[in-house]
Amino acid sequence: MKKIGILFGMEETFPPAFVQRVNSKKEKDITAEFVQIDKVQQGVPSGYAVIIDRISQDVPFYRAYLKNEAIAGTAVINNPFWWSADDKFFNNALALSIGVAVPKTVILPSNVHPPDTTTKSFRNLKYPLDWESIFNYIGFPAFFKPFAGGGWKNVYRLEDQEHFFKAYNETGELVMMLQEEVQFTDYFRCYCIDRKDVRIMAYDPKQPHHLRYVRENRKYGKALMDRIKRDVLKLNEALGYDFNTVEFAVRDGVPYAIDFCNPAPDADVYSVGEENFEWVVEAAAKMAIRRAKAAKPNKFNTVWGNFIKDTARDNLIK
Repeated sequence: MKKIGILFGMEETFPPAFVQRVNSKKEKDITAEFVQIDKVQQGVPSGYAVIIDRISQDVPFYRAYLKNEAIAGTAVINNPFWWSADDKFFNNALALSIGVAVPKTVILPSNVHPPDTTTKSFRNLKYPLDWESIFNYIGFPAFFKPFAGGGWKNVYRLEDQEHFFKAYNETGELVMMLQEEVQFTDYFRCYCIDRKDVRIMAYDPKQPHHLRYVRENRKYGKALMDRIKRDVLKLNEALGYDFNTVEFAVRDGVPYAIDFCNPAPDADVYSVGEENFEWVVEAAAKMAIRRAKAAKPNKFNTVWGNFIKDTARDNLIK
């Protein structure tokens, strides 16, 4: 019997619906349940063919557990090694390299020195930074946000330089990105499951969280929808994320990828709505079953993205 587990925290609607959906399909020798963790020994699996991770970004112990599971042969979704190393600034650079439009962005050193460092630790860093050049490149209004993180924590919308320095002085040891604001006519949030299934959802980030998924049935041009789907797949194939969301702001007909580092994206029925919830539960259940069937004993069954695979291949060729 192959077990599919889901590891989660405060979520109430998606995890039970996912488990019920997998089990309702009555696949031979496949069952789903909430992950149960007792004793974690190095290199010893806990018996899951697949684990859907919805919480390790907030719990370091779970991250260590999932890496151990992946080494022991569990297909962990999403890859806990890559998710540990990834960040939003790198993602933007990768997007440019594969032809996906992103806002102009710069990364800045933390306002406060990290622990156990002094001014001597930063002798390679020019001081002061060329603020004029940075501001001319990005422009205002702009967004200021951590290079790693999510949930709209420590995100600022800045009107001018004065506002920037006030916000910068509040960020402490956080490493922040300054990013141009894309004045958009349309905005979308897109689920991507198994790097193959895409659901494009109209979204309004200016609304309260529970009202952001737009319910009205507005028609959009086929060319725009095709490009968004293509860009979603490009990003997730490169990054290797099996359960992700990508947000796009559309300016002058061009979709700009705003946020695409969400490997535990919102899947709550009360925020995404019944139709989107039904889609993501079904797509995730089918993905987990496929992965359970494909998992091979004593093999690494967790997915790496094309960026990692292609880099490793190129190095081998050299």
